[in-house]
Amino acid sequence: MRAIEIAEPGGPEVLEWREVPEPRVERGEVLIDVAAAGVNRADVLQRQGFYDPPPGSIPYPGLEVSGVVAEVGADVEQFKAGDEVCALLAGGGYAERVAVPWQQVMPKPGGVSLREAAALPEVACTVWSNVFMIGRLRRGETLLVHGGASGIGTFAVQLAKTLGSNVITTVGSAAKGERVKELGADEIINYREEDFAEKVRADVILDIMGAKYLAGNVKALRTGGRLVIIGLQGGRKAEIDLGALLVKRATVHATALRSRPVDDKGVIVRSVVDNVWPLVEAGAVRPVVYAEVPLSDAAEAHRMMDSGEHVGKILLVR
Repeated sequence: MRAIEIAEPGGPEVLEWREVPEPRVERGEVLIDVAAAGVNRADVLQRQGFYDPPPGSIPYPGLEVSGVVAEVGADVEQFKAGDEVCALLAGGGYAERVAVPWQQVMPKPGGVSLREAAALPEVACTVWSNVFMIGRLRRGETLLVHGGASGIGTFAVQLAKTLGSNVITTVGSAAKGERVKELGADEIINYREEDFAEKVRADVILDIMGAKYLAGNVKALRTGGRLVIIGLQGGRKAEIDLGALLVKRATVHATALRSRPVDDKGVIVRSVVDNVWPLVEAGAVRPVVYAEVPLSDAAEAHRMMDSGEHVGKILLVR
């Protein structure tokens, strides 16, 4: 088969479409003929040499795919050949085929195409596990989403709004703000022009920036607020005012999805299927797809990601 390999750390040009060995299906795994793969910020970091795959995982980039089950390994009863599915991966999605632990595989939800389904696993599992399972966002509370025009941001805005929360988001341009507002955001803050910490008081904050926004996020929390950090685009190290946390009785969580054990991911995946897929099937929450690019031209998809001009997800398709 063919897959995208990273020749060496660097720019998009280091992504090469090569012949690679076919994956073998082990006990408890599902082999998927890939229809599409989602492009994520983690893929860019891996390409640049800053985010190695977990030990033992496939070295090709790609954290989510959709496709058709080609084969199942021993002890797999949940899926069969011919099923349309999507899956959360630790790596290997930029390929024609991928073998995945069955716990990380989900049936394709109704109401979306097989290709569109590739835009769902990473964002759905990230948003549901962090905003709702860890952050415990409740109806009537306020969610602040940083990077509302991203794949995670566009999904978080829709899901939180559908489940009855007030949603505020930061974006980098007026055009992105208008698009996110169409998805249901109640308030838009252009981070190039305004300080969110002076305007917002939120019960839950979903943060992709890390160090750069830490002080502002703590300031923006309400009493009993929950800050969930899922990215470090603004750096790894910062001071925190513990006194402010004590007074507000607030909590800070920092989580990663890719490195979690298979069984932990399985718990999240099953919860997503039970709680989020019905909303997708009803049309209340939709994947936002910015562009579809041939899998063999992953470098072009990464150039789009690097430009920062996209809204929603970029897909690699076969």
